[in-house]
Amino acid sequence: MSWNEITVLVEKAKTGDREAYGELVVRFQNSVYAMALSRVRDPLEAQELAQDVFVHAMRKLPQLRDPRCFAGWLRRITARMAINRLTRKGPLFGADPEMLDAVQGHERSPEDALEVSEAVEQLKLGLAELKPLDRQTLEAFYIRGRSLKQMAREFEVPTGTIKRRLHVARQRLKDALEAIDPNLAERFAGLAGELATV
Repeated sequence: MSWNEITVLVEKAKTGDREAYGELVVRFQNSVYAMALSRVRDPLEAQELAQDVFVHAMRKLPQLRDPRCFAGWLRRITARMAINRLTRKGPLFGADPEMLDAVQGHERSPEDALEVSEAVEQLKLGLAELKPLDRQTLEAFYIRGRSLKQMAREFEVPTGTIKRRLHVARQRLKDALEAIDPNLAERFAGLAGELATV
């Protein structure tokens, strides 16, 4: 698809053409998912984030002045929403079921879905190797989406302790994944990073 064709689709989508927007989703879904995954480091979280990005972009599309800037604009939305999700400063937004139709109608290829499914299974293997406290800490933050403050209340410890536990649990998960398969640790390397983005 040429940039001229993309510009035409953006113009149509700005007027409410859901089919045109659906084509934009198909064109950009892999790049948005890849960027989301690079930020949140969790395949399921990235999948949800990518869907949220497209719903949000659909709502905000009339505000885009220059249709030629669509790709960069979409990248900025993805980056901002990833930061919001990681820092848990507030809820992203409730998805309007009508607006989800254009997004949900265009899913990734079966190969992509299989890759995500395999990644999730591998991650579960690593989590199963952890001590209960490490597993509960990672699940609370990454799967249940708890903020540091919520976790501090839930675990009845200071926020600083939660940060330390997350850092230690990430490192232990990395070690567990390396023990299963050295390539897995590389794939999930972001989980063992410092809490600089939290």
